[in-house]
Amino acid sequence: MPARQVLPGRRPPAVKAQGRGRPAATAKRPARRGPLTRLRRTQLRLRKAWDRPLTAYYLIFGSSLLITVLGLVMVYSASMIKALQLGLGDAYFFKKQFLAALIGGGLLFAASRMPVKLHRALSYPVLAGTLFLMVLVQVPGIGVAINGNQNWISLGGPFMLQPSEFGKLALILWGADLLARKGDKGLLSQWKHLLVPLVPVAFLLLGLIMLGGDMGTAMILGAILFGLLWLAGAPTRMFVAVLAFAGVIVALLIKTSPHRMDRLACLGATEPGKNDLCWQAVHGIYALASGGWFGSGLGASVEKWGQLPEAHTDFIFAITGEELGLAGTLSVLALFAALGYAGIRVAGRTEDSFVRYAAGGVTTWITAQAVINIGAVLGLLPIAGVPLPLFSYGGSALLPTMFAVGLLIAFAREEPAARAALAMRQPKGWKRTGPIWKSMRRRVKKRPSGER
Repeated sequence: MPARQVLPGRRPPAVKAQGRGRPAATAKRPARRGPLTRLRRTQLRLRKAWDRPLTAYYLIFGSSLLITVLGLVMVYSASMIKALQLGLGDAYFFKKQFLAALIGGGLLFAASRMPVKLHRALSYPVLAGTLFLMVLVQVPGIGVAINGNQNWISLGGPFMLQPSEFGKLALILWGADLLARKGDKGLLSQWKHLLVPLVPVAFLLLGLIMLGGDMGTAMILGAILFGLLWLAGAPTRMFVAVLAFAGVIVALLIKTSPHRMDRLACLGATEPGKNDLCWQAVHGIYALASGGWFGSGLGASVEKWGQLPEAHTDFIFAITGEELGLAGTLSVLALFAALGYAGIRVAGRTEDSFVRYAAGGVTTWITAQAVINIGAVLGLLPIAGVPLPLFSYGGSALLPTMFAVGLLIAFAREEPAARAALAMRQPKGWKRTGPIWKSMRRRVKKRPSGER
């Protein structure tokens, strides 16, 4: 019987095994299961997970929630001794912070569900209301001075309001809307339209803050202004000129204030010094150094027993290092890094100019304030008196920050891919009108696997 001819380009037929009628077993290549291959597979899986549409949404929500919850725990631990020394209950400061967190959670939820148009519509009312309250702070009999800074308004009883904290949110919303409208008209290429009225209004806010003596909040506001100018594409020479002008003003303010000069002199200090000028900075380092790798245990801090001033506000990061150790402080840093990355990702992937400016401004605000606070605790920066965002005690700082986080969540949800992914995850029977939902339902029905 003649042998079967095999045409070129075709695979030869399998040879049957004798007596069984089954194809002979072909030799299999050995699977490569080395450590390098597993590392590459893990890296590929992480990259795919990192590039998913809802990554920024989950990072913002998860990191902010963990920071807030951990902050509540540390506020209770760091403030109980001070509360008992004042004759109050050990959970006095914790209850006030928990109430602020509940209100802030409502603001976060409301901000995350608002459409972008409504956020833009709120920009001018928020700015006008903040300016009005900041002017009231300077009226005798209305404004209240704490630690030498008159930036507070009494709401009755133990509740106080610091309007300058809301000035950060007001500048971001109003500045983003202003730059977006000018960008749509192609006016940002002109210097006068880029600077006016953004810079004059920002300087008005800075002036009202500095009247109360709060230079730390003024530094954060300046960082937000520079962030908005950078996102708007300000020329390098103009950006450097504004930065140099601000640097000269800051230098004059520090030079003319003995209190600020003393804080500057405490950089890198290891001893309290003459008249204990560097007491707070040095004991913050002592708290971090005594924590070790995993800390002395939650609630077991020694420095909070009257040694470290402002243990539950500006220096809560030092108590965290003492009680939770290096592992705890690195976890806090990782959460802030995740929140900052997610904010940058939202600002970089959007096509809406308002969303880009607002998301970039919020990210600049939270990141700059965290760096200034942690840098002061580590002795790398002067003590500026700013709280750690979402972490330190203080309802006036927590409320606008949580609303700003809600802004980031809303912007992350508005990405086209994220909206489609969220629409696909709606439960069965959920009725929602809209072209996106209908299109996604058609896509789901066409999938043979039935996966959602």
